[in-house]
Amino acid sequence: MDARDAMAGRPGGRNLITDVAGLRVGQAHDARACTGVTVILPDERAMAAVDIRGGGPGTRETDTLGASNLVRSVDAIVLSGGSVYGLASGDGVAAWLGAQGRGFTLLRQPGVPPSPIVPTAVLYDLANGGDKQWGETPPYRDLAMRAARSVQSGFDLGTHGAGFGASAGSLKGGLGSASYVTHDGMTVGAIVACNSFGSVVAPQGRRFWAGAFEIGEEFGGLGPADTRAEGENWEFAKLDPQPRANTTIACIATDVALSPDELQRVATMAQDGLARAIRPIHAPFDGDTVFAISTGRREAPAMEGPVDPRPFIVCRLGALAADVLARAIARGVYSAVTPEGMTTPAWSSL
Repeated sequence: MDARDAMAGRPGGRNLITDVAGLRVGQAHDARACTGVTVILPDERAMAAVDIRGGGPGTRETDTLGASNLVRSVDAIVLSGGSVYGLASGDGVAAWLGAQGRGFTLLRQPGVPPSPIVPTAVLYDLANGGDKQWGETPPYRDLAMRAARSVQSGFDLGTHGAGFGASAGSLKGGLGSASYVTHDGMTVGAIVACNSFGSVVAPQGRRFWAGAFEIGEEFGGLGPADTRAEGENWEFAKLDPQPRANTTIACIATDVALSPDELQRVATMAQDGLARAIRPIHAPFDGDTVFAISTGRREAPAMEGPVDPRPFIVCRLGALAADVLARAIARGVYSAVTPEGMTTPAWSSL
């Protein structure tokens, strides 16, 4: 075995974000409205960070995770369709958690409920052909509670959860996930709902921009794109972007115990995974948001040498997070099918 083989890692057993110990995921959708919700639930409060790059984000409680603020841990993360209406999904999960006595509190007192911290990001799927005539009762609070009640280690990719009504450029978008376990035992996972303005596939072909990062045949095994990216050739992007109509929202996770500032750097580095998988990205009409969480189930592995190993651990985790996120995006689009009511073609139809 050469040195490269000794340093090789692999996807986790499920190739899902839930390969990170201490995480479960729940999903629910409304087929008539052509929308859905995904809930990422740690077994206990988890350190968290967020990095926002899109020009039109829709979020809840992201300020809570700021460096100078009191609370930098979360009880759940929610990804939702529905644009501003979807922000109610965070309320549904908060209500469900609070009923179980879960949440942040400085001092527990009889009769005073805790405050669940549930950062939420939404994507725009209001114009995808589904029935949005919901009047004063948008479905997102109920969908979120259904998703929270159904959390488990295994979950479906593609046209599910927050990715149910999503479009990735001119193709059907979807919910994707992937994971990686390093040779020395660190696990990194990602989950993403891809509703991007930009394209996930290269012009004149079916190959994903993320093809160079594919492991095995997890999204078709076609390999890297065999064409050059020329100037402003945005084939398979959306041709008529509308404000707030495009967003890729994601959460990456690790089981390594990290400080809030270290986790923030991992979230920042993870954003490069969007740039590796989508072209163009971070546009004025995108709302790209990446959360990062640490379940803290393991300490960072020891490293030999006279220098402080922590920055190198953070660097490794951030680089892996970007790769895993790129893979998750391609896996979501690869697995997506076009539901009744939508006309956006699926990748499989190319």
